[in-house]
Amino acid sequence: MTQPPTAPPAPPPPPVPAVPDSGTPGAHPDANVTSQLTPSGGGRRTAWAESVHRIRAAAVTEPGRLRLIGAVVATLVVLFGAVTAWQVSDRVEAADAVVDHSQPLSADAARIYRSLADADTSASSGFLAGGDEPRSERRRYEKDVREASELLAAAAANSADSPGAQRQIGTLNRGLPVYTGLVEAARANNRQGLPLGGAYLRHANAKMRGELLPAARKLYTAETERLGNDYQDAKSWPLLAIGAGVLTLVGLGWAQRRNYRRTNRVFNQGLLGATAASLAVLVWLVGGHAMARSGLGESDTKGASSLAALNEAWIGALQARGDENMTLVARGGGAAYEDSYKKQMADVAGGEKAGDGGAGELNGALRAADDSAGRSAVQDAKDAVATWKKRHAEARAEDNGGDYEAAVRKVIGAKDSTGQSFDDVDGSLSKASAHEQRQFEDAARSGRGWFGGLAMGAMVLAVLSAAAGLLGIGRRLSEYR
Repeated sequence: MTQPPTAPPAPPPPPVPAVPDSGTPGAHPDANVTSQLTPSGGGRRTAWAESVHRIRAAAVTEPGRLRLIGAVVATLVVLFGAVTAWQVSDRVEAADAVVDHSQPLSADAARIYRSLADADTSASSGFLAGGDEPRSERRRYEKDVREASELLAAAAANSADSPGAQRQIGTLNRGLPVYTGLVEAARANNRQGLPLGGAYLRHANAKMRGELLPAARKLYTAETERLGNDYQDAKSWPLLAIGAGVLTLVGLGWAQRRNYRRTNRVFNQGLLGATAASLAVLVWLVGGHAMARSGLGESDTKGASSLAALNEAWIGALQARGDENMTLVARGGGAAYEDSYKKQMADVAGGEKAGDGGAGELNGALRAADDSAGRSAVQDAKDAVATWKKRHAEARAEDNGGDYEAAVRKVIGAKDSTGQSFDDVDGSLSKASAHEQRQFEDAARSGRGWFGGLAMGAMVLAVLSAAAGLLGIGRRLSEYR
């Protein structure tokens, strides 16, 4: 018997895809889809990443690119203005310090030194006159001491930020009353004809030479160094601002070139205005600083440097006069003072011929003088020094010959004396110094004036430039609406 055919076996069911283990019981099978939409760490995208994503998304469209270009251009322009204002303000502050602070302090420090040295000279001159001290010498001494005290008080008030200057001022304030006390003791003994007066005066002179004048010299050096630093700060080029200006112009130029290549329009008025304003700031910055630098440099070479040379010559002349007087005060024991006088005179006088370019502080002052008025005053001082040296030789001959009274008359007499020659030197140097001070002030104020309005003008033009640039970009954006 034939068996009926059997039905073919049913195909096996299709395999069920495995669901990835989410690691959490009961996790939904579509959880992996959500994980693909978040960063690999599984957390939400950070604000910074979101911003970058949006910028990238916007940058693929032309309006987005234009907005990005506008933001970059505005940032560059404003940054240029801010850096310019900052660096110019620093240089204005340094120029103000040169004109109103450091140079006057340097000049006052030199006056302190001269007042102290002149007080010492006046004290010894009065002592040589004996008990009948001339009233003119007494008044001169008192004026010098009073002036030194007043200048020290002013210097202390204006040097709070300089510990070195404060130390020297403290030394001078402590030592000056001791010195004046010794001078008064010398006078009292001298009026009574006691030889102890000479010992007191020599002690006072040692106090002046060994303590007060070195402290005054250090104070003058410190203030002069501060003046040099302020000059350097005021004249240094604002390289960061100039670099920012060049970068801004390059960015604006690139934006306009891109605009031309995409639209075939030669000019975009907004970007052109931004470029013009930025270029104006850069030209103003470079030109104004160059003129200010020139004016400040002129005030240095024609004023401050000449004043420094004159101060050195003046100080040397004062010290030589004091040595000359003390040689006679010592009455035969003044060889050391005479040696010091010769050294000081060699330092001051140098060569004897006008314009010979020889060594000597007066020759240096003559070379530093830049006009006929300054040179004439210095030349008068040189001529007076030459006469002084001749009269000093005559006084030494009288003293060495045993005629002390004649030597004293040659030194402190009213006519044809070394004192008269010293007064001529002192007056000529005072005239030259006043002339150079005026030149300094005129040139320094002129140089500082070139900075006027630059910081504020740079910020105003930068804001206008940024606005113009954004307006130009906005005109391009409006074409896509």
